[in-house]
Amino acid sequence: MTAADLRVGLVGYGLAGSVFHAPLIAATEGLTLDTVVTSNPERREQARAEFPDVRTVAGTDELFARAGDLDLIVIASPNKTHVPLAGAALEAGLPVVVDKPIAGTAAEARELAARAEERGLLLSVFQNRRWDNDFLTLRHLLDEGELGDVWRFESRFERWRPQPKGGWRESGDPEEIGGLLYDLGSHVVDQALTLFGPAASVYAEADVRRPGAEIDDDTFLAITHASGVRSHLYVSATTAQLGPRFRVLGSKAGYVKYGLDPQEAALREGERPGTAADWGREPEELWGRLGAGESPVTGGGSPVPTLPGDYPAYYAAVARALSGDGTNPVTALEAAAALDVLEAARRSARDGVAVQL
Repeated sequence: MTAADLRVGLVGYGLAGSVFHAPLIAATEGLTLDTVVTSNPERREQARAEFPDVRTVAGTDELFARAGDLDLIVIASPNKTHVPLAGAALEAGLPVVVDKPIAGTAAEARELAARAEERGLLLSVFQNRRWDNDFLTLRHLLDEGELGDVWRFESRFERWRPQPKGGWRESGDPEEIGGLLYDLGSHVVDQALTLFGPAASVYAEADVRRPGAEIDDDTFLAITHASGVRSHLYVSATTAQLGPRFRVLGSKAGYVKYGLDPQEAALREGERPGTAADWGREPEELWGRLGAGESPVTGGGSPVPTLPGDYPAYYAAVARALSGDGTNPVTALEAAAALDVLEAARRSARDGVAVQL
């Protein structure tokens, strides 16, 4: 830590806090992980073991009592706590990063955005998968015009988990804001809107497939963008054979990419950004393929080197924004636009109709 470092308070030390936020904050020049909030004694011990200089406290009252000693609050607690905790941080005069989804509704997200703007405070949403290797590669291909005019974007975030794991993420209680639509759906919708612009209409099918499951575990969304692009998005815990992560079809060529970005797996294994030159890189056999009229399954098309994934870029951008040298990497209003789509998808799946936005 240097005297100029911005001191960060992290609320929550479950999967999001311990695997994603804490390591990325600690790896970011200009940020210091100062305090971790968790009511779980074992997780407090874990945080101190992983970051020996960090303070640990059991509740947010203790955190906000030290608001004057902090420069940023990161909220990585369960979804239902995002809005009240973000509001409390803003009331305390602190910039905030909130894990996705920022809220259960677009209206709540916009209300938080207005409060942050009134106070002149940064309010950012952790949409780390804008820095996935495949997303960065696809964005580069689009910028270079390699696909021509894109007609259809297919994106899959699929898993094979035939037995529910339980917990709030799989709870049927609406207050928990669980289910795959708001979990993995937050990622694929954000990526689609980032690439192809606002949604004009949304159609969705949401199913509860697994015995004992309480909320959607197999969901499909179709977005018609104002640009004319159609996005077909799949999120599932019931996929016995995984499809391509991306299949993008354009007037000149298509791009097909299998496999997930390796950064989450590396973080889960305890690897840390900056400790290896190959952070975010994947082996050549996983590169996607670009072509027209060929099958990538049989080796058709040309291999496209996958750009390295770069989750550290998110917090580096946050640090620059807080120092006045950059802009908010993911705004609350962008997150609200994604929530418009998720809310429309929920209505569409319930009523069996396309919803106009």
